[in-house]
Amino acid sequence: YKTFLNDMSERLPLLPMKDVVVFPHMVLPLFVGRAASTRAVDNALSGDRHAVFVTQKDDAIEFPTFNDLYHVGTVGLILRMLKQSDGQMKLLVQGVKRVSIKRMEAQEDGSSVAVYDDLDSIKPTDEFFTEARMRSVKEQLIRLVGMGKPVLPDFVDMLNNINDPEQLSNILSANIGIPVSESQEMLEMLDPLDRLERISEYFNRELSIMQVQQKIIESAKGEIDKNQRDYFLREQLKAIQRELGERGAGGGTDSEEYEKKIIDAKMPEEAEKEARKQLKRLSYLSQDSAEGSVVRTYLDTLCELPWSKSTKEVLQIKKAKRVLDNDHYGIVEVKERVLDFLALRKLKKDIKSPILCLVGPPGVGKTSLGRSIAKALNRNFVRMSFGGIRDEAEIRGHRRTYIGSLPGKIIQGIKSAGSSNPVIMLDEIDKLGTDFRGDPASALLEVLDPVQNSTFTDHYLGLPFDLSHVLFITTANYIDPIPEPLKDRMEIIRISGYTEEEKLIIAQRYIIPRQIEESGLDKVRTTFRKEAVRDVIAYYTRESGLRKLEQQISKICRKIGREVVENHTSEFFINPKSLRKYLGVRQFTGEEELEKNEVGIATGLAWTPAGGETLFVECAAFKGKGALQQTGMIGDVMKESMLAAYTYIKSIAEEFKISEKTIAAKDLHIHVPSGAIPKDGPSAGVTMATAIFSVLTGRAVKKDVAMTGEITITGKVLPIGGLKEKLYAARRIGVKTVIIPKRNEPELSDMPKLLLANLNIIPVSSFKEVLPIAIENLY
Repeated sequence: YKTFLNDMSERLPLLPMKDVVVFPHMVLPLFVGRAASTRAVDNALSGDRHAVFVTQKDDAIEFPTFNDLYHVGTVGLILRMLKQSDGQMKLLVQGVKRVSIKRMEAQEDGSSVAVYDDLDSIKPTDEFFTEARMRSVKEQLIRLVGMGKPVLPDFVDMLNNINDPEQLSNILSANIGIPVSESQEMLEMLDPLDRLERISEYFNRELSIMQVQQKIIESAKGEIDKNQRDYFLREQLKAIQRELGERGAGGGTDSEEYEKKIIDAKMPEEAEKEARKQLKRLSYLSQDSAEGSVVRTYLDTLCELPWSKSTKEVLQIKKAKRVLDNDHYGIVEVKERVLDFLALRKLKKDIKSPILCLVGPPGVGKTSLGRSIAKALNRNFVRMSFGGIRDEAEIRGHRRTYIGSLPGKIIQGIKSAGSSNPVIMLDEIDKLGTDFRGDPASALLEVLDPVQNSTFTDHYLGLPFDLSHVLFITTANYIDPIPEPLKDRMEIIRISGYTEEEKLIIAQRYIIPRQIEESGLDKVRTTFRKEAVRDVIAYYTRESGLRKLEQQISKICRKIGREVVENHTSEFFINPKSLRKYLGVRQFTGEEELEKNEVGIATGLAWTPAGGETLFVECAAFKGKGALQQTGMIGDVMKESMLAAYTYIKSIAEEFKISEKTIAAKDLHIHVPSGAIPKDGPSAGVTMATAIFSVLTGRAVKKDVAMTGEITITGKVLPIGGLKEKLYAARRIGVKTVIIPKRNEPELSDMPKLLLANLNIIPVSSFKEVLPIAIENLY
């Protein structure tokens, strides 16, 4: 490198710079955009990568002449060059030495060349003075950094390792942030001690400025503290004036407003006492304090609760019955229970409200029934979804010590209802969860107890609130997940699915008119044939409720609406043939009974959350050792029921001339179809026993007989659940004879007449009574 400097030419490409001074020893990035400059860079790169960098006197000049430039510049080495998409060049340049520019020569390509002489720096002779000056400058910089002056990371550590005054002065000159004109002056200084003295003066000036800044900040902070003290004293003065019955300037506005709210709320004595206590506490708090905001929120909640507000009930039973019948078809048991409550309420005003729990499959109208009950009673209605709640605080509220605390869902529901006697529906109560945050179901025990809920205490309020006037209605799809203590507090009312006839009536009375109105087809003549609605029910939906049915009718209305807009058609007749056009191919082929009497296949009835289903239990025998195989994704209870059925059939084998050799030489395989769907429960025991008996005797099972019932190893038929849904399933496939347990016979008196019509229901108490009914040619 030294050899190269000795041979360096005194003519190099010239790059005029705007707003920047290049110092020796410095490595810095530069952006070059002017055409003449980019050509000069190309010329430098094609040579020894050196160029002369000199600063313009005026940045506004695009084509500077020799007189527009300072005459002292720096020879720099171009370490790296990157061309950008906009044509500019990004250079990484290292300063090499100072030069004095004698003249500037233009080149044919538009660039310029500088003719220069080297400027040698003066070497200090006084070693001690030089060291002292260097240390002084470094200490000044350290003080500035300590007072908050921004510098590059590790900059101070780097300077501490520099012992050359020339290098130190150049690095500091380039990095202390002085104006371009002063930087140029320092570049032109040949004595590094002069440059360090100038830098020291700049540092002294900066230190003085930063000290004044710190004094200003401290003074402002003291002023803020004084203002806060004055504000607190003024607030105390206002409180004293209120206690003396005096009114200060601007004082007492919030207190008077809350005082009026407390009076209007007509709270119980305990609640009013707490409200006034919190109001008094508020008067001592700062207007802008966080605690003051918490107290205000609490007072707002107390004053907005309907402590003494209630809606006037309509106790006219006929009117309430008319409202319920107009909104819902069927569901007699629920309607009767509401009317019973109304009658007792008329006789005794302070009767406790019942806690009703509507249990049934999705889409049967549990939630909408709650709205109808509120309408019939002339009460406000609030619905709360409890599905997935795992935090007890959602029910009882959060304590006021927490930031952002709120009352629980019950108190919030009362507040939004605006009355103390609303109908509150707790939806999906069977889907409550439990985790480390508590058990919400246990928190509901007090809420849903007519005896205890008159003093329900929310954690946020910290005061008892009377819930005894609220009519709580809960809904669930399953009864089993609900804890027994909670179940014990509620009156369970089961809402089963609808028969095809009931769905047809509901569709014609409610669903179709509502969907026509919601789709904007009021002025279009739209007629749904009964046969078409039956086909929608049978082949496009499979549910106990009505939600899918409404979705399919809504889809038809949407398609009709599109035709009205596109083709201006004004009349539509929906018949079975046109359903394919609106709904596509049939989604379900429908459940059909067996085509003929077959050996080893018995028709059973099952309950599912979506309603009743038929279950064709199949049994096959093959050469083996008397083993029993079970398939169909069945649960442990159903497996045990199969073993019980097989044991009983083996116990009566001799009576029906089934030899022990036949049983010992055959393996049985029982399969329950729809193998991808989990199944469990004991109610298919009779069906499985019938299929096993049929296979071992070779006699066919009658195809028009369906059955349900749990079987014991002694042949007794025990009662089952979901009888109504199972009868619906039997009716759907056209079965005429249904075998049920004798102990389920009393339930038939509560069944709809449409359901029992044309069904021959035979109660049995033992399996031997099943055989003559279900087995072909038994004797």
